[in-house]
Amino acid sequence: MKQRKMPLRKCTGCGEMKEKRELIRVVKAPDTKDENGEIIAKGEISLDLTGRKAGRGAYVCRNLACFEKARKARRFERSLSCKIPDEVYEQMQSELAAADGK
Repeated sequence: MKQRKMPLRKCTGCGEMKEKRELIRVVKAPDTKDENGEIIAKGEISLDLTGRKAGRGAYVCRNLACFEKARKARRFERSLSCKIPDEVYEQMQSELAAADGK
């Protein structure tokens, strides 16, 4: 039976390449445009635990150390070219804390 290769992604915190399923993704959804191509709503920033939401993503390891390193260095903002809401950071932090406790 053939083994399927899992895509690799780079952690924004530690910079290591890891399998996509080992990381948590922050995604910026595409902007909503009208029929003239004018932006009517900016894309929403959210946590994507499935890795399947449409949009530009940034990945981080499932540990608090990488998360804090990426947040402090503003690597999420640079990767997604926008400000990350505090609610998204809080959601990520609680998810990572739960994963560390397992």
